Amino acid sequence: MNRRECLHLLTGLAGTVLAGEVRAEEPKAMPTITPPDPNPKTPSFKLPPKSCDSHTHIFGPASRYPFSEKRPYNTADAPLEMFRSVHEKIGVERCVIVNATVHGTDNRVVTDAIAGSEGAYKGIANVNDEMTEKELGALDKAGICGCRFAFLKRLGGVGDMNKFQRIVHRVAELGWHIDVYFEPGTIAEFAPILTALPTPYVIDHMGTVQTGKGLDDPGFTSLLDLQKKDEKCWVKITGLERASSTGKPFQDAVPFAKALIDNAPNRVLWGTDWPHPNVKVMPNDGEIVDLIPLFAPDAKVQQKLLVDNPARLFKFT
Repeated sequence: MNRRECLHLLTGLAGTVLAGEVRAEEPKAMPTITPPDPNPKTPSFKLPPKSCDSHTHIFGPASRYPFSEKRPYNTADAPLEMFRSVHEKIGVERCVIVNATVHGTDNRVVTDAIAGSEGAYKGIANVNDEMTEKELGALDKAGICGCRFAFLKRLGGVGDMNKFQRIVHRVAELGWHIDVYFEPGTIAEFAPILTALPTPYVIDHMGTVQTGKGLDDPGFTSLLDLQKKDEKCWVKITGLERASSTGKPFQDAVPFAKALIDNAPNRVLWGTDWPHPNVKVMPNDGEIVDLIPLFAPDAKVQQKLLVDNPARLFKFT
């Protein structure tokens, strides 16, 4: 290669690099999620005594419980006072607080709420493999009865499955269960892992079913099959607003909720998912309660879903 050819090649390479720099995508800004409906309606359906909201969150206040620097989204505070107000309005007496990813592995927002609840609250923690036995034991004494794994890309993805297995076996010794949140249509992929777990597991948000795909969708029938066959499998009847393809009042999700309840009525749980992080259509919590008699019209089934099942799994006294 002569000098002219060499200069031409270098010039071309430089242009390619510069063009690449121009075309490079800007880092995506952290999304800010919509706050919950501040005016929950008084539901027409009256929840039975000791009804449990088995999936709910508390955010902040950030001044006291700082959000994690690695959080996947920004959010306004949804503090304990607001949380209690919503439950009082809709008739919830017990609840299970699931620590959200915005708080990382700092579980104080959950354990502090439990400490002031006079036995009415339990919690699901965020943990990692670096936590000591002493730290896990302290969470157990503070009212934590399980830990959560979100296998969603927007919340960090699948991660190291070896670490997952180590954590699962460690918390199983404490008598905890595992809470799992999956991408739509991935239940069949995870089923062999779930059935081999040494402890019960709870599948969030009806397995992230998508109503537009119908009741015969393989993603949903895989969930029904797993729920039926594995006695360790529990399913949360939550997130109808996430499942819906038609929007409010989300009644297109009712047949899916009913199918899961009818399939294993002793291993289903109900919850609001307040303050509803990352939803496309923000629900009203009073309206969520009024969906219950549509997918669980029988009073005995309502008692199982709302009172007896959560009391057994979460060990309320």
